[in-house]
Amino acid sequence: MYGAAGPPARSASAPVVRSLRRPPPQATGVSFMNNQKQQKPTLSGQRFKTRKRDEKERFDPTQFQDCIIQGLTETGTDLEAVAKFLDASGAKLDYRRYAETLFDILVAGGMLAPGGTLADDMMRTHVCVFAAQEDLETMQAFAQVFNKLIRRYKYLEKGFEDEVKKLLLFLKGFSESERNKLAMLTGVLLANGTLNASILNSLYNENLVKEGVSAAFAVKLFKSWINEKDINAVAASLRKVSMDNRLMELFPANKQSVEHFTKYFTEAGLKELSEYVRNQQTIGARKELQKELQEQMSRGDPFKDIILYVKEEMKRNNIPEPVVIGIVWSSVMSTVEWNKKEELVAEQAIKHLKQYSPLLAAFTTQGQSELTLLLKIQEYCYDNIHFMKAFQKIVVLFYKAEVLSEEPILKWYKDAHVAKGKSVFLEQMKKFVEWLKNAEEESESEAEEGD
Repeated sequence: MYGAAGPPARSASAPVVRSLRRPPPQATGVSFMNNQKQQKPTLSGQRFKTRKRDEKERFDPTQFQDCIIQGLTETGTDLEAVAKFLDASGAKLDYRRYAETLFDILVAGGMLAPGGTLADDMMRTHVCVFAAQEDLETMQAFAQVFNKLIRRYKYLEKGFEDEVKKLLLFLKGFSESERNKLAMLTGVLLANGTLNASILNSLYNENLVKEGVSAAFAVKLFKSWINEKDINAVAASLRKVSMDNRLMELFPANKQSVEHFTKYFTEAGLKELSEYVRNQQTIGARKELQKELQEQMSRGDPFKDIILYVKEEMKRNNIPEPVVIGIVWSSVMSTVEWNKKEELVAEQAIKHLKQYSPLLAAFTTQGQSELTLLLKIQEYCYDNIHFMKAFQKIVVLFYKAEVLSEEPILKWYKDAHVAKGKSVFLEQMKKFVEWLKNAEEESESEAEEGD
């Protein structure tokens, strides 16, 4: 490359350039080449070898099922022994993970496929709800098994609730006898608080309702529930989950009437449930009536239109007149801002009530309705202290406007009044009552003379 002359001679004045390469490290027992080759970072992160005990166990409900069924087979039909077996097994088996499988076995005898059927190739046991006798006493004993199990393993509570909701959706896949047993069991579990009434939402499934399965199931369920408690306790549980006004949804839309519900459940031996639903419906109808009535009054609708509307609602919802007069009175008194001064409120009340007398008179065609109105006036004047001195004036106004008549007023004065402000109001009415008695005696005398 440089020819014969060889490489050019280095100038004496040229700087000496020292090599920048570091000297090799002394041998330390580690390969130099391995030390030079540093690990490069990777996006996937480092991989660590997992210890065998930390590996996630494979979900295997079949193995769990075999263990439970084998144990139940050994205990036999002695439910006390079954409860003890389940209690002890919770320490060895993973109830939390296999809760659905556990409850499937205890209810149906094995794992349920979608729709509620048992697979033919699966193991099954006869120590379960569906294979037991179809009577309330047996279902009460099974309820104790579930109750003890859930009290011992509190974490199973949610899983059991979900299981029952699922079972209710599977009702069509069960036989009539299996449905009856499940209904009785559910009623007992609702009564003892193991289950929440919200599980009944599953019964409103469209297909179950359409085919009459929901209503038939509800009959058995409510019979066992009411047998354990009473209708008031059942009503309280339903009210807590806003289910008290939804019971008619157990029937298709074209049969959702108080009459149909009452007939169906009364014939099935549940008269108290029928009466409860009828009362609930009436209460709802009354609230709607009062709301609409107040709106019509605030709009200033003609009395004839208001009276027509109220009478139609009375007929449609079977609301008696004494109840309606109470609603009309409350609506009339809520449409005005009352004066806070006692000396002025009586005059304001008379003017206001004189205007509404024709409306009130339309719903006091019965003696009981008049008496109800008198009691409503008494309670209102007592509860609103500014009206204490206005009671007698209101009664006299209504007498003159033919809203009230002599007989109900005299009956109220004699023995039909309530305790609220009794002494004050009886004193106020004393002279007017005496006048009524005298007028009545004069009328009788005139009638006798005419004869």
